[in-house]
Amino acid sequence: MDRSLFRYILRHSKAGQIQIGLMVAVSLVFYFISLDVPKTIVNQAISGKAFAADGSGTAPFFRIAFTTPSLKAADPKATPEQIAEERKQREVVLFGGVPLERLPFLFAMSAWFLALVVINQAFKYFINTSKGKLGERLLRRLRYELFDRILRFPTMHYRRVKSAEMATMIKDEVEPLGGFIGEAFATPAQLGGQALTAIIFIMLQSWQLGLVAIVVVGLQVGLIPRLRRPVLLLGRERQLGARRLAGRIAEIVEGAREIRAHDTTNYERAEISDRLGKIFWIRFEIYQKKFLAKNINNFLSQLAPFIFYSAGGYLAITNEAAAKIANLGIPLEQQVPAAFTIGALIAVINAYKDLPAPMKDLLDWDQQRLDIQIKYEQVIDQFQPEGMIDRGLQSPDAMRDKPLEGRVIASSAAVSDDSGIRMLDGISCQFDVKDRVAIVGPGGGGRAELAQLIAGLLRPTSGTVQIGDLDVGKAPEAVLGRRISYVGPDTYLFPVSLRENLLYPLKHRPVAEATYDEARMARIARDLVESEGTGNALYDINADWIDYAAVGVANREELDDRLIELLDVADFGKDVYELGLRSVIDPASNPVLVDKVLKVRREVRKMLGDPAFEGLVATFDPTKYNRAATVGENLLFGVPMGDAFKMEKLAQNAYVQQVLEEVGLFEVLFERGKSVAATMIELFADLPPGHEFFDQYSFIAYDELPEYKALLARAATEGPNLARADKARFVALTFKLLPTHRLDAFDDTLMDGILKARKVFAEKLPENLRNAIEFFDADLYISAATLQDNILFGKVSLGLVQADTRVAELISDVLEEAHMRADIIRAGLEFQVGIGGGRLSAAQRQKVALIRAILKKPDLYVLNEATGSLDGSTQTKILNELLGEKNSAGVIWVLQRASLSQRFKQVYFVRNGRILESGTFDELNKDGTAFHKLVAAE
Repeated sequence: MDRSLFRYILRHSKAGQIQIGLMVAVSLVFYFISLDVPKTIVNQAISGKAFAADGSGTAPFFRIAFTTPSLKAADPKATPEQIAEERKQREVVLFGGVPLERLPFLFAMSAWFLALVVINQAFKYFINTSKGKLGERLLRRLRYELFDRILRFPTMHYRRVKSAEMATMIKDEVEPLGGFIGEAFATPAQLGGQALTAIIFIMLQSWQLGLVAIVVVGLQVGLIPRLRRPVLLLGRERQLGARRLAGRIAEIVEGAREIRAHDTTNYERAEISDRLGKIFWIRFEIYQKKFLAKNINNFLSQLAPFIFYSAGGYLAITNEAAAKIANLGIPLEQQVPAAFTIGALIAVINAYKDLPAPMKDLLDWDQQRLDIQIKYEQVIDQFQPEGMIDRGLQSPDAMRDKPLEGRVIASSAAVSDDSGIRMLDGISCQFDVKDRVAIVGPGGGGRAELAQLIAGLLRPTSGTVQIGDLDVGKAPEAVLGRRISYVGPDTYLFPVSLRENLLYPLKHRPVAEATYDEARMARIARDLVESEGTGNALYDINADWIDYAAVGVANREELDDRLIELLDVADFGKDVYELGLRSVIDPASNPVLVDKVLKVRREVRKMLGDPAFEGLVATFDPTKYNRAATVGENLLFGVPMGDAFKMEKLAQNAYVQQVLEEVGLFEVLFERGKSVAATMIELFADLPPGHEFFDQYSFIAYDELPEYKALLARAATEGPNLARADKARFVALTFKLLPTHRLDAFDDTLMDGILKARKVFAEKLPENLRNAIEFFDADLYISAATLQDNILFGKVSLGLVQADTRVAELISDVLEEAHMRADIIRAGLEFQVGIGGGRLSAAQRQKVALIRAILKKPDLYVLNEATGSLDGSTQTKILNELLGEKNSAGVIWVLQRASLSQRFKQVYFVRNGRILESGTFDELNKDGTAFHKLVAAE
């Protein structure tokens, strides 16, 4: 990348910069004209010097003329008539103008002044929007280019960079560049042109005042940038400190479990406080130096008007007095105007009034230029490490149809990290690409790096690795990524659905274009042109990217069948099935599944009537109180959608309070809530925080006990006058009650009252709250509930031994009989796995990695401790799948346990980055070998 930001800008936006520059040049013509209009209005229209002395006569409006400069020295003895004649001879008239009387002339000039204001503002609008568009285009290009470079980093470099810092640089640190890029050339041209135009105009009125303006501007240009340079250096320190702060915070978030486990939270607080303190003092010094420069600049800006008012006023007064004396007795039409008039002074002051703004902006631009150049250099330095992958190696068109064949041959291959330390040294080995090869050795001895070297994730710093005729160190990723399946010990999943994560290795390039309507197609075409103009990728993200041919299927349905088959291979089917039961689906997108669920619901309700299952489930009945549900759940008799009726805030809801008042239940629940609070405080006040009883039996969290104690005291003092919000907090406690709590607050009277409130709540629900809850209806699917809740349509009864297990078995049997297992698994595939797959266990994430490795049907598997987090039975299933006769692909497996290598044809023992021993299991497992010692140690 260009180290000079200006070269980068010119290379990618030369045509746009020229176009804006031409607009700026044309705008300066109108700007100059606008400076002269106030003088004309004052001297000719208001003072009447262009008219006869009695106010009659006409003056030309919109007269276009200019006086050529005189090449002869002025004759001090010349009369006013001679001076006027000589000036008239030098005048060139382009347009004689429209003759107007005095008042029409005044109004016409004023209208012309207003028109110039509109024209100048229109130029500013078009110039600024053009600069903005140009800047955003280059910012998009720069961000994309930086992101593209991240994808091309050598694998070892990822160990050094911090994801938070990379993201911060692309998102935040280059953001100011977007605003500057469009202004890089146009702004100094525009502002400098305006300043130069104003100075030229002032010089034409009075060379003395023009010199004053030049001197003041020169002081500003020479002094202010010098004062601002230390601010830029401090800004660089601030930016580096902020970037490191972001990286450190990201580390703390990632290591939160270790911080909690070792009680080092206060140490981390101290470190962040120290970093924030350093940034604070840097920023404070920036403010001091920045505002010092600003105050000096403001003083210089006001110095010139002081001189103009004093010296300019003196010149105007003396010149007009001298002109009056010189013109005594001379006819009006032959009188010589004063060399400097009050109108000219007003024009000069008006012109200089416009001068500080562009000069200030120009100085700001210069500071921004230096600041942006520093930021640009800082950013690009982080994005051009040594050994970056050539862009051509990541082209999707670099794929070849020929499978990997022949032998894997490593010849004196070595791999060094960024610091030059050799992680692998002198690696030489060979075997057939279809062989089963085991790599063993002590942890950290180079076995993982050897696997990555063969898979092409690490490029050799010396020597070569060949697979048949393919040089792995120079091979395109389109070949390595599709012909080789690499699975490491840690698996990162993207925060999308489980299905999308499983299908991720099939998304190499679009295989079928998306279809759009005409309006959308026009937008797509527009976006494509813009992407091409900014050097972005031209692929359509909405196209179908799934490579069905690689899996050996024809469509999405067959692909799902293959996924379900592989889930069982990895012993993951049961997990996904359970995720499916806990999933919420969109009924509109799955009408067939909804119909099946409703049929199964009816079947389950029939079976629950069987004596063998009697009492297992308390089904939802609008006429009955559900004894397995809380008071709040019984009141709603439905599933909340959104926040309006969330159980945590239900008692504070105005409509709920209105319903309770209407049935006479609010005060009843308030009194019972006080009783519950008093009981909780009495039972749990002496327990330590975090005690398990708080989760099992208490309605009040430990840190809320003092609040409720104070509330009880206030209720005793204020009685019925207690604030409504405080009463609602007591009511909220009763909403958590179940019959099994065996408190005096719960009885049949309460249940009857809730049933009445339930009916009123549903019948009088305001229109604006209709979409805030889905009521239970045995004939309707509840879109906000999970599949399992929809099937069960009730609550598992409390207090029955193994009720949950028996109900789960019942549902499973009914679904199996209805042939719905695949439907439930498909719903489970839509489960959102969370950031990094955090909603799945480590073993589940590893299963996902193994499934997608098998899914793309590679020529070679490279497994780096890929089953370490799995249980023994699952490991055996994976081993049988990959080492069995059905698998024709080669397998290279880094094993945690050397004893497992007896099933492999070839074994390599790696230690300290070198292959120390190689052969079959029996050849190596002999007394005196390092391999035998490793096996014996297990």
